[in-house]
Amino acid sequence: MLILRKSEDRGWADHGWLQSHHSFSFAGYHDPAHMGWGNLRVINEDRIAPGTGFGTHGHQDMEIISYVLSGELAHQDSMGNVKAIPPGDIQRMSAGTGVRHSEFNHAPQQQTHFLQIWILPDRLGVAPSYEQKTVPTESKRGQLTLVAGPESQSHAVKIHADAHVFAGLFDGDESFHQPLNSKRKQYLHLISGALTANGQSLKAGDALLITEETELHLGHARQAEVLLFDLAA
Repeated sequence: MLILRKSEDRGWADHGWLQSHHSFSFAGYHDPAHMGWGNLRVINEDRIAPGTGFGTHGHQDMEIISYVLSGELAHQDSMGNVKAIPPGDIQRMSAGTGVRHSEFNHAPQQQTHFLQIWILPDRLGVAPSYEQKTVPTESKRGQLTLVAGPESQSHAVKIHADAHVFAGLFDGDESFHQPLNSKRKQYLHLISGALTANGQSLKAGDALLITEETELHLGHARQAEVLLFDLAA
């Protein structure tokens, strides 16, 4: 079964310095029908104005992933990490027993555009930790490649969650088949461009909530960037 979640149906917040689309209920946006999907709790598409950002704040017992699309995200946390996250990198912070961090766009004339993703952990009270990896463009070209999962791999960060996250870039005649476990849930989020997924046409910001499917077919793409989440049901 495929359920289309249109881009324009997402929550929207305009804080001046921050423009944010919420795929699921978050902060001032509450929609009982969209509280998460499986163990995926948050996808916020955030745009941070130049010279602004999120001041120091805390998290606990959550796997938090940042996926930068343009600009650069400056990260600093109570574990001592001071990092710059450019496009092409994936960053994971396990909040565990508790961590404080800030995220800023220090560029004077460039917006930072990124996805903030929260996944519920498979156990509570882990030691807070940080990981960041570069995912080469060629590894995503015309295919879905693992970028986050329970085991750390070459281009994938390790998350303490029963979930796998894949990223792909598709255009023109490029197509791809991905086997799916019909006993789990999947969530397909189209970041940019356009493509079809199992015959369903998607545009930037659209998503598919997937259950009881054994295969995902992607095709008819136009400059598409996509994330696929394989999730505990």
